[in-house]
Amino acid sequence: MSFLYFILIGAVSGWIAGKIWKGSGFGLLGNIVVGIIGGFLGGWVAGLVGISWNGLLGEILISVGGAWLLLVIVSALKGK
Repeated sequence: MSFLYFILIGAVSGWIAGKIWKGSGFGLLGNIVVGIIGGFLGGWVAGLVGISWNGLLGEILISVGGAWLLLVIVSALKGK
């Protein structure tokens, strides 16, 4: 169940990051995929720098941050 929960948080985070990002990001499905991958990235980076937020809000904020960071990286590589 926790894996499904993680995927759901990542999907919501990708949608939010796509709304924050200038333009439309990579479309709804692309932003959701970026959010799921960004959730992993955000959790990893947060662990490296010692950030630990518990609860749904903290998980969403870290996941949105990771998704946004991934959008920045992918957009820079694609030249968007």
